[in-house]
Amino acid sequence: MKTDVVDRLEAVGAAAWDHLVAQSRLRSPFLTWTWQREWTRTFAADRRLEIRRVEDAEGQLVALLPLHEAAPGVLTLIGGGDISDYLDLIALAGREEEAWMALLESRAAERVAWDLHAVPGTSPTVTALPQLARACGLSASVAVEERCPVLVLPSSWDGYLASLSGKHRHELVRKMRRLERETPEARAVCASRPADVEDRLGDFFDLHRRSRAGKARFMDVRMEAFFRRVTTAFVERGAARLWFLDTTSGPIASFITLEWDDTVGLYNSGFHPDRATLSPGVVLLGHLIRDAIERGKRRFDFLRGEERYKYEFEPVAKDVCAVKIT
Repeated sequence: MKTDVVDRLEAVGAAAWDHLVAQSRLRSPFLTWTWQREWTRTFAADRRLEIRRVEDAEGQLVALLPLHEAAPGVLTLIGGGDISDYLDLIALAGREEEAWMALLESRAAERVAWDLHAVPGTSPTVTALPQLARACGLSASVAVEERCPVLVLPSSWDGYLASLSGKHRHELVRKMRRLERETPEARAVCASRPADVEDRLGDFFDLHRRSRAGKARFMDVRMEAFFRRVTTAFVERGAARLWFLDTTSGPIASFITLEWDDTVGLYNSGFHPDRATLSPGVVLLGHLIRDAIERGKRRFDFLRGEERYKYEFEPVAKDVCAVKIT
């Protein structure tokens, strides 16, 4: 195995980068060239990048470890900072351990820490890296930092409803019927074409900022520019959708979803606080899950965060970990 370091994503190239992501175990949208490029452009334009490449004896690209300098002596994964839900070493499926060994051996004498966040708990980075690090005279610690609730989807909406506990099934149906009764004109609307998404992103940002003060602070000018670019780019690839619960007086709930590997991921949201008594977010989520089932998706991933409303749909929590190598 041969390793080297480059300081620009362009030194790898979009085609080679995304080809490796497509052959990896995770295939996360947050690891794609588009996401990593836009994140770097927006949040790390003045930071040093350190993208470590691993090639085998035949010159095949086996792995990429895209890092940036978060602080003196500390490197962390490109895409971090509560914006990307799943990050990791990008490696050919089944070759993660040998790629990690090559990377660890190449940096064994360096006085620097690798501080990796948002790594899925099932990744070899979590399950195998500590032992590999010890073999190289290094130390690796693992801690669960968050959980992602994930719903395995059945083949029908009726089957999904039947799988819910009596309490949650009753509450979901009650909320959907109440909104239909009190706001009969309400419609779940999906924007999946670039022009339609561009026309309605302003509605999403308005609802997002209205939701609560913390979201208003989060969605500053720089963050909005990032959201616009990545959402539009993913919609053009058929990998994102923008959803609204529309009424005659305007939208009252909205979600951005990302799609990969027969999975729909709930990336971000907004709702009108004046209509909170109608539970518009929960009702719209019901429509999203039903749509995912009807399109034959296998999983609905609520992504990071264990907000109570997510568990009304009875997903199973999956660990997301922080891994520190010193």
